[in-house]
Amino acid sequence: MLSCIVISKLFFVIQLTFFFFSAVTLLHQLPQQSLRVGSDLITPILVVRDLGIYLDADASMRSHVMRTTSACFAVLRQFRGIRRSILRTVYQSLVSCLVLPRLDYCNSILAGIPLHLVQCLQSVMNAAAQLVFSSSKCDHITPHLRQLHWLMISWWIDFKLAVLVYKCLHGLAPSYLADELHHPAESESRRRLRSASSHELSVPRTRLSTYGD
Repeated sequence: MLSCIVISKLFFVIQLTFFFFSAVTLLHQLPQQSLRVGSDLITPILVVRDLGIYLDADASMRSHVMRTTSACFAVLRQFRGIRRSILRTVYQSLVSCLVLPRLDYCNSILAGIPLHLVQCLQSVMNAAAQLVFSSSKCDHITPHLRQLHWLMISWWIDFKLAVLVYKCLHGLAPSYLADELHHPAESESRRRLRSASSHELSVPRTRLSTYGD
């Protein structure tokens, strides 16, 4: 994994790090010693940041969810002090511009994460809706989310995946994504099956439901 820190307009400091993907039960078996490449010494880490996404060695996405949740609540705490000084429409615009984009950024990679991590992100959206309407924690949040036209986090992730698949099927996505989608009719062994005439996509078989092969 390559990360670059800008020192000035002419000079860069490049830091090389690497990490291993593994199941939680096998994390203790991962090598901890540094790897020497030429004159550089590369140290393995458990969490790496790439394009604003935090990846864990166990592929749980826990670090990314926790950091996103913490950053969103920090913004909401700052907004709380000005809630009574501005109109609700203005406050809603601030939340939509500074909080929701953090929840939306690359959230398609969160598909399949544990329910408790989804609930952490949902708590951010619930708190934002409560502040917009100045409601208490005892009030039902679903009517507020419907009025704001905000999807639940789990639905939001599914919607993002659906849009991505639609773009892949209609030539609106990069080829490295579109080439990974296949219809059953493309397989010689399934052309005569009833599923070959459907619009469903083939799901590749895997030995491990969580980490793949």
